[in-house]
Amino acid sequence: MAKSRLQYASQDALSSSPRLREGEVPSRWTEYLNVEMTSPVEGAVQSSAGSHKGLNVQFAYELILVAEGLMAKMYRLNQILDYPDSAGHVFSEAFWKAGLFPNHPKICILLSKKFPEHHSRLQLERVDKIALDSLNDHAEVHLQSLEPWVLTEYVSAILGRLGKGQVIMDGLGLVLQELLEDLMLFREKALRLILDLSSTVITLLPHQNSLVLHAFMDLFCSFARVNLFAEKASPRNIPRKMLLQMYNLLHAMLRNDRDCDFYHRDLDVDAILISSVRLVQFIDSYDPPLKGLHEDLNFVSPRIGEVLEAVSPIIFLSADTRKLRNEGFLSPFHPRYPEILTNSAHPMRAEDLLNVTSYREWVLFGYLVCPGELLRVSSIDIALVVLKEHIVLTLFRDEVSSNGYPFKCAWSWFTILRLVDVQYISLHEDYQLYVLPRILESKKLAKSGRTRQKEGDMEYSLAKQVAKMIREVHDQALLSCDTIHRERRTLLKQEIGRMVLFFTDQPSLLAPNIQMVFSALGLAQSEVLWYFQHVGISSSKSKATRILPANIDPTDPTIGFLLDGMDRLCSLVRKYIAAIRGYVLSYLSSCAGRIRFLLGTPGMVALDLDTTLKGLFQKIVQHLENIPKPQGENISAITCDLSGLRKDWLSVLMIVTSARSSINIRHLEKATVSTGKEGLLSEGNAAYNWSRCVDELESLLSKHGSLKKLYFYHQHLTIVFRNTMFGPEGRPQHCCAWLGIASSFPECALTIVPEEVTKFGRDAVLYVESLIESIMGGLEGLINILDSEGGFGSLEMQLFPEQAATLMNLTTRISIHPAKSPKGLSGLHLPGYESYPEYSDSIKMLEAAMQRLTNLCSVLNDMEPICVLNHVFVLRESMRECILGNFRRRMLSVLKTDNDLQRPSVLESLLRRHIIIIHLAEQHISMDLTQGIREVILTEAFSGPVSSLHLFEKSEEQHTGSATEAVCNWYIDNIVKDLSGAGILFAPLHKCFKSTRPVGGYFAESVTDPRELQAFVRVFGGYGVDRLDRMVKEHTAALLNCIDTSLRANREVLEAVAGSIHSGDRIERETTMKQIIDMDTVVGFCIQAGQAITFDCLLAEAAGIVLEEGAPLIRSLLAGVARPLPDELPERKEIRRLRRVANGVGITADHDSEWVRLILEDVGGATDGSWSLLPYLFASFMTSNIWNTTAFNVDTGGFNNNIHCLARFA
Repeated sequence: MAKSRLQYASQDALSSSPRLREGEVPSRWTEYLNVEMTSPVEGAVQSSAGSHKGLNVQFAYELILVAEGLMAKMYRLNQILDYPDSAGHVFSEAFWKAGLFPNHPKICILLSKKFPEHHSRLQLERVDKIALDSLNDHAEVHLQSLEPWVLTEYVSAILGRLGKGQVIMDGLGLVLQELLEDLMLFREKALRLILDLSSTVITLLPHQNSLVLHAFMDLFCSFARVNLFAEKASPRNIPRKMLLQMYNLLHAMLRNDRDCDFYHRDLDVDAILISSVRLVQFIDSYDPPLKGLHEDLNFVSPRIGEVLEAVSPIIFLSADTRKLRNEGFLSPFHPRYPEILTNSAHPMRAEDLLNVTSYREWVLFGYLVCPGELLRVSSIDIALVVLKEHIVLTLFRDEVSSNGYPFKCAWSWFTILRLVDVQYISLHEDYQLYVLPRILESKKLAKSGRTRQKEGDMEYSLAKQVAKMIREVHDQALLSCDTIHRERRTLLKQEIGRMVLFFTDQPSLLAPNIQMVFSALGLAQSEVLWYFQHVGISSSKSKATRILPANIDPTDPTIGFLLDGMDRLCSLVRKYIAAIRGYVLSYLSSCAGRIRFLLGTPGMVALDLDTTLKGLFQKIVQHLENIPKPQGENISAITCDLSGLRKDWLSVLMIVTSARSSINIRHLEKATVSTGKEGLLSEGNAAYNWSRCVDELESLLSKHGSLKKLYFYHQHLTIVFRNTMFGPEGRPQHCCAWLGIASSFPECALTIVPEEVTKFGRDAVLYVESLIESIMGGLEGLINILDSEGGFGSLEMQLFPEQAATLMNLTTRISIHPAKSPKGLSGLHLPGYESYPEYSDSIKMLEAAMQRLTNLCSVLNDMEPICVLNHVFVLRESMRECILGNFRRRMLSVLKTDNDLQRPSVLESLLRRHIIIIHLAEQHISMDLTQGIREVILTEAFSGPVSSLHLFEKSEEQHTGSATEAVCNWYIDNIVKDLSGAGILFAPLHKCFKSTRPVGGYFAESVTDPRELQAFVRVFGGYGVDRLDRMVKEHTAALLNCIDTSLRANREVLEAVAGSIHSGDRIERETTMKQIIDMDTVVGFCIQAGQAITFDCLLAEAAGIVLEEGAPLIRSLLAGVARPLPDELPERKEIRRLRRVANGVGITADHDSEWVRLILEDVGGATDGSWSLLPYLFASFMTSNIWNTTAFNVDTGGFNNNIHCLARFA
């Protein structure tokens, strides 16, 4: 069945509104008005507002707040219902589980599709008989679930007079109606007030009557927003048809099929019955919403057109960036006379630019709901300028209108947006679907000759141009909107940068130019919000099926500059807030004399003002004359409330701008402008605006400089930050601005949704943490770039002596281009190569990285702590943790190469290079990073109590430094134990170990050379030496245990050998020696022990050399104390400890004997008698087969099987 449309005139709707007095709001609307009022008319007097001669502007701003509250409630309902697609009748599982509607999709969807047909005609039993029976059985429960959204002011009367029987279900059923009734009531009251203002306000020129103009147009836009947001055919709307139809069905079930539309008007139910009928009419009249808006606002359309023409010069000016730059509208300097510091060339235009964002919004909404005004001569240019700059139209929070479809802006850099199988199209589709048909209809009427020939031709020509513009502007917007806004952002970046420099140098000139500062902040705020609203938006092109993304650069660095500029400008204003107030107080004091003079002019006397106006003007003069005079340094202590001044001036405007008043605004202008000075209205408006800089300066700064709405794009903020912050045009100082905006995110939370405060605060904290993580990642990246082989590593390239000699010979003999190395020396550069142009890029890269590193450290160090709810982020602490954590990771990463362990000398060189970079950053940080470096190195080197220094007992669980553990294990496994079988041999001539093949990536001499061991000592210090010494001791102790076992097993044989040696019986001696068990194995144990003793001796010598280099006095002290130590048994603990320390740094004369004795003391074998047979065991070694393969190597000064290490152990 075709859906019928209930037509009725707007005047009929107004006449049937509830019986509430003009300017009165329903009691339940107080929840919308409890929010902080930010309108410029707060506190306006109610006496003049309710006067028959005045305009109720205060009520207009109350309705604007009600509109915000209604949209907030709809936003919350959409969240609960999981954003249903009522147009396509697609509802998610979460929608039915929300509990608001019965979980019977077939019936609910059918009721919605057939709206406004009555449910009795739909034969629901054939659709789903089981669901219908369930609805009958549980109708009462379903109505109760709707209670939070329905309960109206009429329910209390019903409950009170009819009791809690069957009729109570009627009252609970009204839960579903409350939001719809509020929307309907708001529509009626707002329409009445818009009509009243439109018909009674004499002038709405922005320079004469800006306060009333903004109240009127803001109410107009709020009215359009609410209705577009409430019932757009989109994936983001309230299922109003289903909601009302289901209510009527449940109501009929509980009232014996009596339809609520035809109830008898008994008791208090009369109001409910009327409301139900009107709700159906209201919903049907706004389907689709733009057609309803066209009908409702048709009577104010001419006035809207006049307003848009009046503000068009400012819109054209804001679009002309070249004129803004050349004429200096946003510059503190005079454009033609730079020596004049204060810009007095365009003071009014600078203030007008403050409202240009609102003007553009008026144009978008105005021509959308009043399409007939596009047929004015100048309207096509106005609409073209604005439409070419926009693709979407913001309705509420991050909800935007696109083809009438409010949707949450999804983010996609390079892909086309498709969400929930819905193709989102641009704002221009609204114009093509709803505005263009009206224009074509006007064109058709003009062509048919229903008007006079001349006027018809003009209207036809205009309609033809407008239609062409609407068809073509969409493509122009997709291609040029980013270019237009990027140029504007570049202009603002330059002008705000100049402002910051100028006002920092000349702070006394900040106050006279404060309006210009607010204009710059407002424009920058608008551009930043526009950017995040449009990046990633995709739009359909005309009627084609393809989808085109807006051509917007997601890596535009101007965003960071704007955020930083706004932050610095706001900081300057807050810093000099006392000086600004002092300047404004002085201006207002001088304004009192000018206004008194204007009131006494002959023109004003001739007007014969009535008592009300005279009294208001006198009160205004008294307010200005009673302003305290700022004196010296007491300005900050002055507290001045000028709300009374603004209240009285607003009362004057309410009267003189009304056509009902005998004295209007035009009379006042004619009576005062003849003086040759500013007129009375200009002086009063200026005083009103400047007075807000005294007691509302912080709120003005928050209004124009706050970016709290970026919360709804906080995930996108992180992406843009990462793309721009560390790009070629990124600036480290921008970090503060990116982080600072998070503190205002919780302010976006709705009062009617308490959990949003927690959620928004948590999101703000996560945003800050994410940005800090990115910043610290960039800081690490800069440090690692400088620490790479292409960074400082390229400046440390060293040649071996033979390579250097060859290069010097070649350089002196022939001239070779530095890019070409001699044959056999590829990769080696000749001296002076870095001075050639082809190598300058690497030097520039180093300089840029160093500059960016120092700037970033300086900025983060100076940044104030960031407070988000109860979280405080101190960037200095994060930076310290980042730098030291990166140093620790770098230390662990360079320990090993691709093949094996890094050489200690190379490890030392790499760590020194990294520490140099940290010291470079430390110069710009007010924290001690050197101490942190020591802590990191100690953490990685410390391996528990040092046995020879600490008095306490060693714990069972040693705290082992991972770095030291890795290095020491490698030395033990590969050098001391030779587990890889590389043939480790000690070379006495070179005082190092050698190997027959590489151990990992190096030969043994490359890691056991005295210089390498000294580098190991310098890196890991005494803790590393003690750890390696202890591990060698453990290995040697195990070998000594094996030798001890062999001594015990061969005790009788060795005693016999000793006897034969002393008796001189050669035959018996040889016979007895052959009886020794596993002689070759014992020889191997002894050689290994001697090898370990040799390695520890080299380590002790290296430690002694390093100690002498770094602390020669301590080494001298140890040497002096160790010499006279008495050889007494048993030794005292103090003497034993000193002896161990001296032996550990190679000071004692006989390191090997002392070290073995210490080991035997530790294992408890020093007093064992079996060790007395050790010399006889060594004598028996001469009969071992090992000598058959032994050969002396003159190059190393030792034997090929390391048997010379026996001397160490012996």
